[in-house]
Amino acid sequence: MNEEYDVIVLGTGLTECILSGIMSVNGKKVLHMDRNPYYGGESASITPLEDLYKRFKIPGAPPASMGRGRDWNVDLIPKFLMANGQLVKMLLYTEVTRYLDFKVTEGSFVYKGGKIYKVPSTEAEALASSLMGLFEKRRFRKFLVYVANFDENDARTFEGVDPKKTAMREVYKKFDLGQDVIDFTGHALALYRTDDYLDQPCCETINRIKLYSESLARYGKSPYLYPLYGLGELPQGFARLSAIYGGTYMLNKPIEEIIVQDGKVIGVKSEGEVARCKQLICDPSYVKDRVEKVGQVIR
Repeated sequence: MNEEYDVIVLGTGLTECILSGIMSVNGKKVLHMDRNPYYGGESASITPLEDLYKRFKIPGAPPASMGRGRDWNVDLIPKFLMANGQLVKMLLYTEVTRYLDFKVTEGSFVYKGGKIYKVPSTEAEALASSLMGLFEKRRFRKFLVYVANFDENDARTFEGVDPKKTAMREVYKKFDLGQDVIDFTGHALALYRTDDYLDQPCCETINRIKLYSESLARYGKSPYLYPLYGLGELPQGFARLSAIYGGTYMLNKPIEEIIVQDGKVIGVKSEGEVARCKQLICDPSYVKDRVEKVGQVIR
């Protein structure tokens, strides 16, 4: 460890692992350390179940009815991947996909008026769905065709809509879509949490719906992919990429001090040893005195 590295990375969250993977591929000498005994940092998948109980200080052991602890991978931050999204494109480009197995989610559902409905994923399903009436379906189909052809760099596809100025509310009005369809489109396809987007320029919303449709077209039944053994597989995949190109990994390494000289970071001290570096990348929890908390998400 008493060596000089081009880059030292602290924390094995997804962002940190992507960066260390890319830098190792580009020939940099990388040392990657984490104070935890597992990969993934805040976005880890904890396994076995006993470790989850320890992580959240739950007394006792998991009940026998939950089966073997090893059969569980519990995501600390649950998410799905869009099949045609940026992250999947990055996994394919870096060939990290060879270290991962994916599963396509069987379907997604919306709750409306006390009932649960499947979000239609094929034209046949859309025609059979009771989420919309017959004429509504035709109008919705027209809207989807418009979204599919929409290209923000080609004014011929705008049909009188200015992507930077026209509010999404106006676009819905143009296709005469009812409130139920608007709710369904905004929250189940564009995946917005609130209705604030209705009064914002329509460009981002149209691109979100387009991403949903293109993701759906990739692998069939659903636009969502999920790593078979939990999201913790993603950082581990990039860590393997880094290791293949000579990156060094150390888990369970407490960080005692980040050494700064003349206002510049020159190394990291751990268990009495110092690793020197030209550049340091870390997640915010390693430099609490240099970051400011601006909000939090309750899950």
